[in-house]
Amino acid sequence: MAIPTTPAANERIASCDPIWFRMRQEAAALAESEPALVSVVHATILNHARLEDALSYHLAKKIGVDDLSPMLTREIFEGALNADAEIGQAVRADLSAVFERDPACNSYVEAFLFYKGFHALECHRIAHWLWQQGRRAMALFFQSRMSQLFEVDIHPAAQMGRGIMIDHATGVVIGETAVVEDDVSMLHGVTLGGTGKEGGDRHPKIRRGVLISVGAKILGNIEVGEYSRIGAGSVVLKSVPANCTAVGVPAKLVGCAGSKNPSQEMNQVIEDVGSDFQI
Repeated sequence: MAIPTTPAANERIASCDPIWFRMRQEAAALAESEPALVSVVHATILNHARLEDALSYHLAKKIGVDDLSPMLTREIFEGALNADAEIGQAVRADLSAVFERDPACNSYVEAFLFYKGFHALECHRIAHWLWQQGRRAMALFFQSRMSQLFEVDIHPAAQMGRGIMIDHATGVVIGETAVVEDDVSMLHGVTLGGTGKEGGDRHPKIRRGVLISVGAKILGNIEVGEYSRIGAGSVVLKSVPANCTAVGVPAKLVGCAGSKNPSQEMNQVIEDVGSDFQI
């Protein structure tokens, strides 16, 4: 469990962590501007020395149930965060991704407290760690709770990079052998799934910097190359080269990705260029 510290000690610790330091400043401002949320802000953020401690508390309050209490859930989450520092680093990259790419997000604190795409992704990171430790039943328990609470279903074995944004998140499904690399952005209703009952390596590989728009379905053990875009509502059944845009049912190439960093630009408007490209 996290060791209790004084407010002054928390500030000293936070000063070495720029994102956490800014979150604490934002939280203090929120508590002052919205008195009804003072206890929530203090319990969730200001009472903790580290971002990892705040995250384990916040997620455990959401995930914990009668069968697995929030206190025990928090112990499990803290165990993962303390054992693998890369989880905390990924959390910070995810927070930055949401803050920088989502025009509706005005602060790190907003994403941390209220954005279920962020919550689901960080819960998955804990479940993935448990899966790798051989604690598969516990990992699947957290996957089930994540699906119930956030309407996001990510298999614990799926590999997720850093700096990922899942905007709105409702209806996102990511299969067991899927890989999502760093700096990917996706919106609600996205599926990274299989094509049927085949076993083995059967899910998509999404490379760095890809933008996957609303409701897109990418099916099978195929690759979406780095810095590409998948248009809204598209069904992708074949691999997409790097730096390209694919749209339609079934998806076809319609040209380049439109920018060097589609996942950060978040430009989902795709011009009708009448291309003869074929996937």
